[in-house]
Amino acid sequence: MTSPLIRGRPRRATAHISVRVLHTVVGGLAAVVWLVLPWMTINSDVPVPAARAHPAAASAAAPEQTGTSAADLVLPLVAAGAVVVVAGYGYVRRTRRARTRTTPGGGVAPAGPAAAPLSELDERVRALLARADDWVRTSREELDFAEARSGADSVAPFVRAVRDSEAELSAAFRMRQQYDDGIPEDEAARRHALAGMIGRCQEAGRRLDAEAAGFDLLRALETAEGLGEALEVAEDRFRALAARAGGAGATLAALARRYGSAAVDAVTGHAEQAKDRLVFATTRLNQARQAADMGEAADAARHLRAAEGATAQAGVFVAGIERLAADLASAAELVPAALTGAEAELAGARTGAGDAGDVPAGELHARAAHADLVLTAVRAELTAGPYDPLDALRLLVRGLLPVGVGRAGVLSAAASLVARSAVAEADAFVTTHRGAVGSTARTRLAEAKRLLTEEPPDLLTADALARRAHELAERDVRLHGNPITGTAEHETGTAGAVTGGVLLGTTPQPAPPTAFGGPRTRTRRAERGSPD
Repeated sequence: MTSPLIRGRPRRATAHISVRVLHTVVGGLAAVVWLVLPWMTINSDVPVPAARAHPAAASAAAPEQTGTSAADLVLPLVAAGAVVVVAGYGYVRRTRRARTRTTPGGGVAPAGPAAAPLSELDERVRALLARADDWVRTSREELDFAEARSGADSVAPFVRAVRDSEAELSAAFRMRQQYDDGIPEDEAARRHALAGMIGRCQEAGRRLDAEAAGFDLLRALETAEGLGEALEVAEDRFRALAARAGGAGATLAALARRYGSAAVDAVTGHAEQAKDRLVFATTRLNQARQAADMGEAADAARHLRAAEGATAQAGVFVAGIERLAADLASAAELVPAALTGAEAELAGARTGAGDAGDVPAGELHARAAHADLVLTAVRAELTAGPYDPLDALRLLVRGLLPVGVGRAGVLSAAASLVARSAVAEADAFVTTHRGAVGSTARTRLAEAKRLLTEEPPDLLTADALARRAHELAERDVRLHGNPITGTAEHETGTAGAVTGGVLLGTTPQPAPPTAFGGPRTRTRRAERGSPD
């Protein structure tokens, strides 16, 4: 809506022009009257008595009378000329001002600040996407602890806030994926797309910030009762997870013996990293207890949140090993049936019973020949010894789907298992290393998740994107390096907590923990170093 100040300007300008025109008209009329008035005083019909004077005097008076009449005409002419000059000057001035005016309605717009380069805006969006993803992930983690204490009904508004934020972030990642794919092409449209991503991320953060204060009231960590109950929940979860983590290493070793080391590459080191997070959680839980006993609620809440974040990530590490064990077992059961079904469908495809679409006969023959090679290779793996059943299913699916085989039945189930396992592995890695993972890996992961929800799901593309996301995330962590070089920080698990995004910042003491909320909440905690 136009400002009243802006709306008023044209009316004032019109009024000024009207006044100037009126002045010009009045001046012109005055000049005309001045010119005509002397002629009106000359009347030849009225006799004028002749003065009796000396002829010489009369002759002298004649020239004087003639000079007086000329003066009466010169002065009005000068006045009229002045009026014309002033009016012309005003007209020229108004015309020039109208051409160069910068107020609304003028022809020339005010010069604003130069737009940021597209590359600079792109970098801003990349950083914002990663931060927004962290807001959602950390909010979800703390929400889980709040639900364990207060129940599902109490946290329902905050669950909705997290879901709304996830939806906004998912839309932003979708736009980013299209942007990386070159859509749109022209610079103006790409700049507009980047602005849309910023808006989506900001809305995701705003939705979380809007509920952060209410969430803090629900947790009530500033009160002795609320803090005590939250500590009990965190300690119970820590003890249960410590028992599971103790057997994670043995499970991982058993998987490597049965399926080969390549089958467990995605979770290698998870058992050690789970223990690292639990060591950090132990320290922070003890500090939280001590601070609570001393009545220092702010410090106790800060240590508690850090312990909860580390415990949650330890749970992700352990769950990753357990999930992989289940996926490998399911895949091992599917491989023989997938082989048999693939051979039967391939034979049907050669006779024209397959679903290869409009593929020419020569191309279909080449694809069928490649599928034969894939079947032979998978059978050789089964007989050679330990093998990765998930990778075997991946080979079968990728080798046979182009021939129109496996779009339903056992190979379809195999494709779903492979894609969902890859997405889960990549998501776990990003979650536990989010302090170092950039936006590109997160974008590919988000797109893989989206493809799994389509109907029908694009399983092949989802699997490929998830694996690519995992590779990019690992590269980011390698490039990031160790945020803390001190030996003590590594022994206490602080370095891993920073890499995992449990703590904000790279210094152990001032860095506050992450918590439920968006950018305003996170900034407030970072500045004050406490949850208050």
